[in-house]
Amino acid sequence: MSESGSMKNSLPVRCVLVHDEQGVMAQCLVPTDSMLELGRLQASSGRDLNPMPSAQILRASKMRQLVPLDKSRQFFALPTWIDQSLAARGDLVVDADGMTLQQVRDGLLEQRMSIRHVDITVAATELDHSLPDADQDPEQINDSLRNFTSLRIRQRLDDTLEIPPLSPTADRIMQLRANPNASVTDLTNIVESDPSLAAQVVSWASSPYYAAPGKIRSVQDAIVRVLGFDLVSNLAVGLILGRTVSLPKDSSDGLTPYWLQAAYCATTVEALSRLMPARVRPRQGLIYLSGLLHNFGYLVLAHTFPPHFSRICRYTEANPNISHVAIEKHLVGICREQISAWLMQAWNMPEEVCTALRHQQDADYQGEHAEYANLVFIATRLLREHGIGDAPTDPIPDEMFDRRGLNPERCRELVDKLVASEDIALIAEQMSL
Repeated sequence: MSESGSMKNSLPVRCVLVHDEQGVMAQCLVPTDSMLELGRLQASSGRDLNPMPSAQILRASKMRQLVPLDKSRQFFALPTWIDQSLAARGDLVVDADGMTLQQVRDGLLEQRMSIRHVDITVAATELDHSLPDADQDPEQINDSLRNFTSLRIRQRLDDTLEIPPLSPTADRIMQLRANPNASVTDLTNIVESDPSLAAQVVSWASSPYYAAPGKIRSVQDAIVRVLGFDLVSNLAVGLILGRTVSLPKDSSDGLTPYWLQAAYCATTVEALSRLMPARVRPRQGLIYLSGLLHNFGYLVLAHTFPPHFSRICRYTEANPNISHVAIEKHLVGICREQISAWLMQAWNMPEEVCTALRHQQDADYQGEHAEYANLVFIATRLLREHGIGDAPTDPIPDEMFDRRGLNPERCRELVDKLVASEDIALIAEQMSL
C-alpha cells in the first residue's frame, strides 16, 4: 500500500481508501489519471469521507478489518464508489494479477458490498497545471484572498496576509549583504545578537556533512573555517524567514516535514551547482537560500487559508499523482509558488531567490536567473524519486540538464549519496528547534 490510502500503480484504475468521522471505511475506484474530487464524493455519499491515514490502514489490515477481495491485492471487501467514467468499462484490466473491473464488481457483490457509480473525479486534462505570467500574480492572489478569506486587501502583501514583519536581525543581515565592505566581524555580531540563530548556525557548521576539523566553538568559527560569509548570511536569512510563519498544525499524511525538505533541497541545489561549469554557476549563498525557501509558500498557504489548507492536505492524500499546483489552484485559485514569490518581492529579497521560487515548476523557463529555478526543479524531482518532498512526479527533461551543463547520472549519484547519509536529517533537526 502506498502512503495516505491511495494505491499507487501504473494500471488504469487506482483505489483510494476513505473513512468517515465514525471510522466507517469505504473505497473509491477512479481512473489513475484523474483527481478524486472529495467534495463530489462527500455530496453524493452524504458523509464526510476523507482519505485514510497510512497508519490506520496498517492497523485495520492487522486487525483483519480490511480484507482484500478474493484473487486481488488491490481492492477490498468494502462499500465501493466507482467513478461514472468507468461504468461501461467492465473489461478493463485493473489489477496486477489480471482482474477486470467486472470481476471486481462481481467479487464485491459476492461479499454483499454496495456499489455506486457516481461522478467523483476531475480528469487531469481539465485541471490547471500551468502558472500565468508573473505579472498576473497580484490580481490572481488578491482575487483568491477576496473569495476565500475575510482579509482586507492592503497595499503591501505582508500587511494583507497579517504576517509579522521581518525581524530587525534579518533586515540588518540583508543590508550587510549589500555592503561590499562588510566584514566577518560585522556578520558575527549580528548573528550573535540572536542566541537561537547563533546556536543554529554553529550547529549547522558542526554537522558531519561539512567534516570540519576540530570543534566549532563560535559563529566566527562557523563563518571562517566552514561555511563562509556568503553561505552564513543567506542561511541566517532563511532560518529567520522560516520562523516568521508557524508550521501548520495540519499536514498531508506521509509528507516530508517542512524543515527536512528545506535542508535536503538547500544541500542538494548547492551540491548540484558545484557540478556545473564554473563560469555559469549560481552564487553559492543565493542558490542555498533558494533551496532553503523553496517550499515557503506551503507555510504561507497554511497561514492564509487555514480551513482550505486542510482541504488541500486531504486532496493531496487522495491524489498523490496530481501536482500540488493543480490541487491548490483547483481549491483556492492560486498556488504556493505564486504567493511565496510575491511575498519575497514585498520583502525585497534578491531577484534570484524570487525567480527560483516562482519558476521552480516550469520546465521551460529560460528567463533571467533561470539557473536558480532550474536547479530547484531538478533537485526537488531527484529528491522525490527517493520519496522526499512533494514535487510533481513528471520526469526531468534531458534538455534542462544540458542547459545547466549537468550530467544526469552524476546528479543522481550525488543525490543517492546525500539521501543515504544521515547528516542532512541531523541538520534539519537543528533547524526545527
